Amino acid sequence: MRFKDRSTAGVALGRRLIELAPSDPVVLVLPRGGVPVGYEVAMTLGCDLDILLVRKLGVPGQPELAMGAVAEGDVVIRNQVILDLAGIDETAFSRVLEMEQATLEGRAALYRQDHAALDPAGRTALVVDDGLATGATALAAVEALRIRDAGQVWVCVPVAPADTVKVIGTVADRVVVLEQPRRFGAVGVWYEDFSQIGDDEVKTLLAHSRLR
Repeated sequence: MRFKDRSTAGVALGRRLIELAPSDPVVLVLPRGGVPVGYEVAMTLGCDLDILLVRKLGVPGQPELAMGAVAEGDVVIRNQVILDLAGIDETAFSRVLEMEQATLEGRAALYRQDHAALDPAGRTALVVDDGLATGATALAAVEALRIRDAGQVWVCVPVAPADTVKVIGTVADRVVVLEQPRRFGAVGVWYEDFSQIGDDEVKTLLAHSRLR
C-alpha cells in the first residue's frame, strides 16, 4: 500500500499506536521527513512531541549510502559492513562525522530556539520517521534515548523492509511498522507525495504542538 503523503501516514500510524497503548508516551521525530508523520501521531495520542536530532553519515560520493549515523548526546554508530565494502578509512569517516555534527548542532539551534529538549526519562519514547531504509539513524536514535534513560524505546514508521525491521528489533523494545513490502526500493516509492520538508514547516509543526 502506498500512502498519500506523510500526514496521512502519520494518522494511520497514530491509530495503530492507540491500539498498542504505550505507557506515558512521548513522540521523538527525526527531522525533517519524520516531523509531519510524528506530528499526526502526537496529535492522535494526545502526547508531547519533540525532535530527536540524528544525522546519517553518508559514504563520500554516495551520500545516500549510510556508513553510520550521529545523534544528540555524542552518539556515533558505525556500519562496519559498509565501511569495509566502500574502503572508508578513519580519516575519511572523521571528516564526514565532523561535518554532520556541525549540521546537527546548527539544526538544534534552528528548531529548538529557546525551548529545552523534552526529558524522556522513564517514559515510552516513540521514535518516528517517514520510513526506514538501512536503519542507521534509527539505531543511533535508540542509543541516544537509552543514554537519556527512556523507560522504553519504540521505533515507529509507516514503511520499512523486513530485514531492517529485524535489525532494529534487536535494540528497540518494540518496532511498529504499517507496511513491510518484499521489494522495498526506497522510502519515497511508498508515498504518492514525498515532497521535501523545509525548515519552516518543521518549525511550524513543532510550534503548533507546543500550543496544545
